Amino acid sequence: MPEYPFEFSICTLVTRKEEYSEMLATYMAKGFSTEKCEFLYIDNSEGHTFDAYKGLTHFLRQSNGKYIIICHQDILIHKDNIDDLKLRLSQLDHIDPHWAICGNAGAAGPNHIVYHITYPNGSVNSKGKFPLAVSTLDENFLLIKNEASLSLSRDLTGFHLYGTELCLQASVKGYSAYVIDFDLTHKSRGNPDHNFYQTRDALIKKYNHFFRSRWLQTNITVFHLSGSLIGRLTGNPLSLFFIRMYNGFKKKLG
Repeated sequence: MPEYPFEFSICTLVTRKEEYSEMLATYMAKGFSTEKCEFLYIDNSEGHTFDAYKGLTHFLRQSNGKYIIICHQDILIHKDNIDDLKLRLSQLDHIDPHWAICGNAGAAGPNHIVYHITYPNGSVNSKGKFPLAVSTLDENFLLIKNEASLSLSRDLTGFHLYGTELCLQASVKGYSAYVIDFDLTHKSRGNPDHNFYQTRDALIKKYNHFFRSRWLQTNITVFHLSGSLIGRLTGNPLSLFFIRMYNGFKKKLG
């Protein structure tokens, strides 16, 4: 197991310094001291120096904590404390030692959105039985195992859906994602704008291409990848035999 000088690295893109300071004070009040945690931030208050994909890539590379928390500046650690969070992570380790990322809101599938979050009016919104395995996570609060070495794509930009991409990357590497019942206050319910849909379209295009059916040839073997039954039938050994025969016939004619 790797050794880390901090238990948590708490990372934030900052556009409003006063709000960030308010957030920090609530972390400190709930036991996230500088002895146990490092607090990293990128100053975007004078303009977007880094978008989320570039900024979070920096955080993921530079963090020295066992766990990396990536959170919005408009959250408040109002109820649960550091010991509550450590207990939730211990529970995850017990039920699934191969988890890599968790948060307080996400989705387990179509029309199966789950969350455990408080809003400024004091209402606690909770739906789901936690911890719950999910395929996507909301970005207001993400916690990542440093040893999982998750990363974000160079060719995606913006400030949205990086939680979804981290879940995809975790899944590709054999890890899982969860929503846990760590209670905090989030001041905003989110507002998908034009930039959100631009990032959504780019993410769909990227992963549609990545998960396409394809033949792979190595120096020793050739095989077919496909997520569909038809694609797998197309790529079975009998089909490969006819493809090889066809290519061999073309070479003889050439």
